[in-house]
Amino acid sequence: MKKNHALAMALSALSAGLLISCVKPADDNKAPDSDSQTVTQNSAALATDATSSESNNADQNITITPVEISADTSKTYLTHVAENIVIPAYTDAAKQSAVLHDLAQKHCQQVPVSGDELQALRDQWLTLAQAWASAEMIDFGPATDSMSNLYINYYPDERGLVHSGVADLIAANPALTSKQLANESAIVQGIPGLEEVLYANDSLDAGQCAYVISASSALSTRLKDIENHWRENATELLAIDKTADSDQGLNQWFNSLLSLIETMKSTAIDQPLGLTGKAKGHLPAATAEQSRAIINAKLATLNKALTDPVLTVMLGSNNESDIGNNLSTALAETTTLLAQMPEDLATADKTSQQQLYDHLTTVTRLIKRQLIPTLGVRVGFNSNDGD
Repeated sequence: MKKNHALAMALSALSAGLLISCVKPADDNKAPDSDSQTVTQNSAALATDATSSESNNADQNITITPVEISADTSKTYLTHVAENIVIPAYTDAAKQSAVLHDLAQKHCQQVPVSGDELQALRDQWLTLAQAWASAEMIDFGPATDSMSNLYINYYPDERGLVHSGVADLIAANPALTSKQLANESAIVQGIPGLEEVLYANDSLDAGQCAYVISASSALSTRLKDIENHWRENATELLAIDKTADSDQGLNQWFNSLLSLIETMKSTAIDQPLGLTGKAKGHLPAATAEQSRAIINAKLATLNKALTDPVLTVMLGSNNESDIGNNLSTALAETTTLLAQMPEDLATADKTSQQQLYDHLTTVTRLIKRQLIPTLGVRVGFNSNDGD
């Protein structure tokens, strides 16, 4: 694996560039985006559902009155976001990785590992994967600045590099340590690598056990470092101390949430299912056949952030704004639909897959065209602008 290190890192960097490019929210002032095109393409199908049609088109005929947000209100809200949403998300992800590490050490004392013990490791992996899916709402800060997010979750892996990369690494290093793993490519680290080993094998041998123990340890360290960085630098990262002069923090936060749903809709739903074009890549947690759980974790995170009581109060200062109710309803309808679909979304019928995509489009449009304008922030904010 070492001899391919340079190539693997180049592929990692290329993938990171693709990920970064796809999460930047589109500018509504440019040509019609894919959301608009998709709604047009599916208008006939949606015509049978009056409620859904009204939801998709409601933002076209309303007048947005921005709320008045004082510097103190903004500071209070952003502090709440850091302490009660952002940091706990990273804390949970780090905790779940540490639990997987401890469990692997326990069950791998005697190999091969199979049956209930292997299932326990798989169950904990899924808990970890869901925890990270929630933390991915934070699309700025130490996780992305250092590309640690790529080492944590190498996705989308459109060429299937994880499968062969992890197998080659274990074959070359049957007694792999977390220190050795830290010097390897992002392709063989993190949540997808662990998924590959735990779900692609009916039992774990000594080399595979060594990998699970080392990968979960290295992952825990990486996640804990991100958590600690946020604890020490939340004021700077969310521009909490600049609310008197800038809405930078609000821009970063709400565009990060927008990036989460746009990226999920594109790379985790549309492309792998081939809904608006040729199928590309794979669903999240495809090997584990647990894509629904990952999408559900992201939806739960969005629901928590967008129906947060402190945000609701801030939006409520404008008596004419019912964006909070619109978002809550749209997210609830999407969650209900998702709950009715199979664990592996690839096995769902095309009608349900398209309905999920359309529901996510509705939520995206509500954030872009109602929530963000109501808050007086801008779609597509770039933290490097110094705005």
